[in-house]
Amino acid sequence: MTQAAIDPAKLDQMAEVIVRVGLNLQSGQDLIITASTDALPLLRPVVAAAYRAGAGVVTPILSDDAVTLALYEHGHDASFDKAPNWLYEAMGKAFGENVARLAIKGDNPMLLASQDPAKVARQGKANSIASKPASARITNFDINWNVTAYPSPAWAAQVFPDLPVDEAQLRLAEAVFAASRLNFPDPVAEWARHNAELRARTEWLNARSFHALRYRGPGTDLTLGLADGHAWKGGSSKARNGVTCNPNVPTEEVFTTPHAHRVDGTVRATKPLAYQGSLIEGIEVRFEAGRIVEAKASAGEAVFRELIATDEGAARLGEVALVPHSSPISQTGLLFYNTLFDENAASHIALGQCYSDCFDDSNLSADELARRGGNSSLIHVDWMIGSAEIDIDGLSSDGTATPVMRGGEWA
Repeated sequence: MTQAAIDPAKLDQMAEVIVRVGLNLQSGQDLIITASTDALPLLRPVVAAAYRAGAGVVTPILSDDAVTLALYEHGHDASFDKAPNWLYEAMGKAFGENVARLAIKGDNPMLLASQDPAKVARQGKANSIASKPASARITNFDINWNVTAYPSPAWAAQVFPDLPVDEAQLRLAEAVFAASRLNFPDPVAEWARHNAELRARTEWLNARSFHALRYRGPGTDLTLGLADGHAWKGGSSKARNGVTCNPNVPTEEVFTTPHAHRVDGTVRATKPLAYQGSLIEGIEVRFEAGRIVEAKASAGEAVFRELIATDEGAARLGEVALVPHSSPISQTGLLFYNTLFDENAASHIALGQCYSDCFDDSNLSADELARRGGNSSLIHVDWMIGSAEIDIDGLSSDGTATPVMRGGEWA
């Protein structure tokens, strides 16, 4: 698809926010960037901004929609169970040597919608297994990292299907830039204010040390236990390498680790989930002792069932996040088909791997994480359960309830 003429000044501004706020890239620090070829208009100013900030070596790794589809159109069956282990092992080694990580999202969210769901699941699982040496460094927060987005033509066409592609891309660019706080006179200063606000939320939650959260709303009656010694995070945080960064640009959430064996009740998704080229709608599940025991969806149910069957931990929770319904991303009224944005429009939960940094002790062994209730899995997939009709209480260990959210807003 032809690219629209997005304001280069805005792209330069976005690049500065990514490097200075998202990554807080340090002088002399190397950087690995993954991005689609569609994102080159943003990738280029990001690389320039990184070198201006004193980067050592910036290494981009590019993907391409046509190349991705070639596997499904021409690949041998065995190819769907393979992934480039050597690449992920090299990335894991690099992260172990303090190389920073940036992912620029914005690929076509429905690229694989017409492909065989079983092959999509096999390829996803192969990549999850192979990427462990690299992804473990991210979930452990060993380094400063960031995920951001570029408004690609294919993504824009999905969000605004009734507009010509160039108009759709410009509309999506406006939404992405606004969500990334570029519309303020000094975006870096605005990010500092926003991070302070999120920090105040996490401090309030951490001071109360709730035993569980209780959700009530249409189709939802859920008691979600929190891991022993959990810690709420949000906005900017200090990685293990000592660098304070914003892992997500944009972000509106505060989040922590649920207890993998203490979730009971029913919950209904409030937004569709775009996952590996499929749109999963109307998700409804029932948990018993932390595990999904019943699951259905009005569309994409087969894909959802494949997802939660990935491994033992895929049907348990690894993250819980609170987002007010009045968040700027929610107020756009858009379905972005991109988890980075949709998860910041509503409170959500994530199936799969927990973040080991979301504990009062960030140096726990894998066994100790499990004893405290942290989940382990090859996947980490967020889906939205918040709305203006959801009430959330914090429960202390003796069952005392404290209002946390009412009607989707902070109480």
